Amino acid sequence: MKGYDQVVLDIHKLTVISDYFLIVSGRSTTHVKAISEHVMEELEAEGVYPLRREGQKEGRWILLDYNHLVVHVFLDEERAFYNLERLWGDAPVVDVRAGVQA
Repeated sequence: MKGYDQVVLDIHKLTVISDYFLIVSGRSTTHVKAISEHVMEELEAEGVYPLRREGQKEGRWILLDYNHLVVHVFLDEERAFYNLERLWGDAPVVDVRAGVQA
């Protein structure tokens, strides 16, 4: 769905709320909603369903909680404001292309 600036943070040693955060940006509320819907469709095809969903109506920051993975889909302004990468700055970044931590 052409989300951009994807980052995966390994937070399992820092908190019990989840193991990984996937953070991705969209260009508009429509784009953010489309990205989150695509993620849900792809995971549902594998039999994986979110425990919680937040923000879908507004489409500025959508959170999909899959227990071990929490997906955050942001508009740029929201992502810059909340700055999860800085907030969770001690979390290693996972290079998902290579399957190893950076």
